Amino acid sequence: MKIKSLYISAQEKSAGALFVTMGMMEILKRNLARVAFFRPVIYSRNMEDGDIAFMLERYSLDMEYKECYGFDIEYVEDMIANNKTNTLLNELIAKFKKLENDYDFVLVEGIRHSFLTNTIDFDLNIKIAQNFASPIIHIVSAKDKTIADIHDDILIQNKNSTLQGCVHFATFINRLDDLQEKTLKKRLADYPLKIYYLKEVAELDMLSIADVIDALDALPLWLHPKDSSRIVRQIKVAALTLDNYLEYIEEDDLVVVPADRSDIIVGLLGALYSSTYPNISGIIFPFGMTTHPNIKRLVDGLDKFTIPVLSVDFDTYTTAKKLSKIQARLRVGSERKIALALGLFNSNVDIPTIENKIDTATSNILTPMMFEYKLFELARTNKKRIVLPESSDERILRAAEIILRREIAEVILLGKSEKVKEHYLRLGLDLSQATIINHRTSKLKEEFIEVFYEMRKAKGLTFQAAEDALINENYFATMMVHLGYADGMVSGAIHSTGDTIRPALQIIKTAPGVSIVSSVFFMCLKTQVLVYGDCAINQNPDAKELALIAKSSAQTALSFGLTPKVALLSYSTGESGSGVDVDKVKEATRILNTESLAYDIEGPIQYDAAINKSVAAKKLPNSKVAGVANVLIFPDLNTGNNTYKAVQRSSDAIAIGPILQGLNKPVNDLSRGCEIEDIVNTIAITAIQADQNTKERKS
Repeated sequence: MKIKSLYISAQEKSAGALFVTMGMMEILKRNLARVAFFRPVIYSRNMEDGDIAFMLERYSLDMEYKECYGFDIEYVEDMIANNKTNTLLNELIAKFKKLENDYDFVLVEGIRHSFLTNTIDFDLNIKIAQNFASPIIHIVSAKDKTIADIHDDILIQNKNSTLQGCVHFATFINRLDDLQEKTLKKRLADYPLKIYYLKEVAELDMLSIADVIDALDALPLWLHPKDSSRIVRQIKVAALTLDNYLEYIEEDDLVVVPADRSDIIVGLLGALYSSTYPNISGIIFPFGMTTHPNIKRLVDGLDKFTIPVLSVDFDTYTTAKKLSKIQARLRVGSERKIALALGLFNSNVDIPTIENKIDTATSNILTPMMFEYKLFELARTNKKRIVLPESSDERILRAAEIILRREIAEVILLGKSEKVKEHYLRLGLDLSQATIINHRTSKLKEEFIEVFYEMRKAKGLTFQAAEDALINENYFATMMVHLGYADGMVSGAIHSTGDTIRPALQIIKTAPGVSIVSSVFFMCLKTQVLVYGDCAINQNPDAKELALIAKSSAQTALSFGLTPKVALLSYSTGESGSGVDVDKVKEATRILNTESLAYDIEGPIQYDAAINKSVAAKKLPNSKVAGVANVLIFPDLNTGNNTYKAVQRSSDAIAIGPILQGLNKPVNDLSRGCEIEDIVNTIAITAIQADQNTKERKS
């Protein structure tokens, strides 16, 4: 029997409940449109619950805050003290059942360990899960425990819950070290319940600059929005002279120093721009001090200064003491930590088994978030090597870190190793798992030049011209893909579309049976994803080319889990109009209908008749595509490009693309105004395209 709810229970403090809750929500949101989050007990109705706020914002849940909790501690204690526990449970059940009726699934996070009192004990968690009829997920922390203690905790928790009629779903053992994991896996190998092992990752427990700002009510003097997620490994107080203090600087230090210690401040700035010193995470000025005008002028003139500088009202000692007591939090804006956490979760959890056990009945609804999560999971299950030639761009480096941390793909960066490393460390990033290749000095260069020359010499290319071409990072990266050193390439953040596509057309060329390279955009609307082609490459395709674009676009839709219903668009529907442009679409449709294609096609058809059922019922009542089309083929670039931009702006749609199709191996172009999220999505799509190409070649 499929289930419609889960109850997550952590018996100990800092066991990682939000971490597991987030991992489970990722799985649910990938499959279901309407998921509810519920906490039976929160600390206070007058104080925002951090976990609820996080889940609502991170996953754009269609819920009001007040729907997400039952009661606060004061009310629960009062009910239990007055022997009204059953009444309390009935009230909680009523709130829960309403959510269960209104939503596809309810994910419940149980009573936090810190809420437990002499009145509210842990058994209340079990009673609530039992009365919700929700299978239970236990979380056991391995932090600072012996193997025997962890083993006993697992057995006791399971026995306690099953004796009270709860169904065990899974147990997560969190914060394990290598020895604990190895020993427990061996000891619990024959244990009948599903157990997942999650290692301790030190960074997840480290402070971020955002934690410091919130906890100390710090005033940012210099702070780039992306740098609030920088981690803090150690707190250092600069009490020495500069020449002595420099010896003690370590990576990701947060330095507390009075603003009038200009020698230390200038020294820290020098260390930031020196390749021989570590990169600190930030600077804090105590006593409410701000920077001296001359120091401010110096900093303002520095190129790409990225170190956060904060000011607090406390003295140096008090500041250091308060910093030592701050608890790290997982925040919606903590993309680096979130990516790391989800990478750990996904690589250690049997996601297909979990999906099989929960109720993920097929739905026609596909939200942007569902589509994005599907992209990541498709890419993650068979990781590919994606080369990124634009390592000098900050957005590329930040996207590459997310890709690596979420284990979506392997990343190859082009550039001088020392320079690339210096750049990402200065940004507070960790790209140690990326491969860095200097395309100007690589041993691969000679092979690439020879191959390129042989490919193009009949077209007049000289050997010297081949050498000159391979100095260009896009040509080098494309050759890596062509010869199998990489599975796909993503460029265009700082290069033009022509600079990205030209090498691919010269080197990789089109796939067998395809004579034209085209593009699609994935238009992610509120409850569906549409494929728009071609909106970026071909200005005015003829009928034959239009048919090929339609076929490629339908194949792309299939590759990403969409069942194609193809509409060839025109300014008239059916036989209602005539003219050169309409005739072209009619001919393209005729060409497609002569082939035995496994999907439905309609054309010519107007845009509104293609996607609106009521309009379709009037204009083409017997069509299998009209009103439900999801692959929309535009007759020319002018129409397509303007339409996708208009829809994106008017409908708050998310446009992912352009995605190139028709090439023998995947190369994808980025908009020069792209955001980090766009780059991450495009890399994931490129990895999926590479996987599809591999499967097609094997078949």
